[in-house]
Amino acid sequence: MADWLDTPRNPNAPLAGVRVLELARVLAGPFCGQILADLGADVIKVESPDGDGTRQWGPPFIEHEGERTAAYYHACNRGKRSIVADFNDDAMLASVKQLSRGADVVLENFKPGALSKFGLDYANLSVADPAIVYCSISGFGQTGPRRDEPGYDFVVQAMSGMMSLTGEPDGEPMKHGLSISDLSCGLWSANAIQAALLMRDRTGKGQWIDMSLFDCSVGMLANQAMTYFASDANPPRMGNAHAQVSAYGVFPTKDGPVVLAPANDGLFRKLLKVLERADLLDDERFGTNAGRIAHRQLIDSIIAEETEKWSREDLLRKCATAGIPAGPINELDEVFADPQTRARNMVVELDGVRGIRSPFRFSDAELALDRPSPALGADDDRT
Repeated sequence: MADWLDTPRNPNAPLAGVRVLELARVLAGPFCGQILADLGADVIKVESPDGDGTRQWGPPFIEHEGERTAAYYHACNRGKRSIVADFNDDAMLASVKQLSRGADVVLENFKPGALSKFGLDYANLSVADPAIVYCSISGFGQTGPRRDEPGYDFVVQAMSGMMSLTGEPDGEPMKHGLSISDLSCGLWSANAIQAALLMRDRTGKGQWIDMSLFDCSVGMLANQAMTYFASDANPPRMGNAHAQVSAYGVFPTKDGPVVLAPANDGLFRKLLKVLERADLLDDERFGTNAGRIAHRQLIDSIIAEETEKWSREDLLRKCATAGIPAGPINELDEVFADPQTRARNMVVELDGVRGIRSPFRFSDAELALDRPSPALGADDDRT
């Protein structure tokens, strides 16, 4: 086991030599672990005998290494090793504790307090290793009145205010098309872990990181929260419109909608020139963003009347030449066929399994993209 742990996956990766013990399942924790793995950390995923529940979250399924595993699982477990452990089995639990003593990071997303009965909580593990960086991910965090409530992405999107801001003005609140609460928590957790590792370099001490889906989702409210603080009024749902910018949204063309995002007065003037509506340049109603907000419905209708005279590609080409932010609304097949996606090598294929790599690009470092998601217990014989 020592030789296994002491071998960096890619010595030129930013986190080469960092060891992560992942006691996590579903999305937020595993997504965090995958980011660390892409950055070169050796991530050892500990699964129950039944495996991470997302292995069954299909269809679709992927056949790999003799297993038929849901594609969902492969979205957040690339680059890891897998061992199986039943914490109620003394020998298996001892093996996990041994792995924890050789780890720089322990990442877990059990309910608060659930791991203490197995001695796998921060209080116990930090006694043996005060330098351990221990990251707990939960629905609502380790403190507060909702501490013990289960927190799932859909529920947290609703409770955090995200859904109240998403959807058409006269429609129902809508969740995001992605599990944005889980994903944002995974991203922030990876950031926090690396910050704690840097701090440990200065102090020699590890620490406990308390991350919650709810906190991360509230943290994502950003300018919408500031709108509330400044006005004491709940921001309305805007559909595809922007609360603070106009004209900014989805507009029709002859062969499909486009997104136009002229986010300042200069860009808006450029758009009027592209649309051959220079007659509006001196209209005081539209000369400033504040004026366009006050006359949003009118200017949006004028822009829409003009854009629907164009083919989509001609309009987008003209906007690109003029430096106006604009783009098509792509389906996923179009995303992955896009020359920009290909030029940036955003799709990685490992042993026939395709996935999206972490979008880091370094001038003097590499990602560790050397293995797909592991089969259940693929590394049991190493422990």
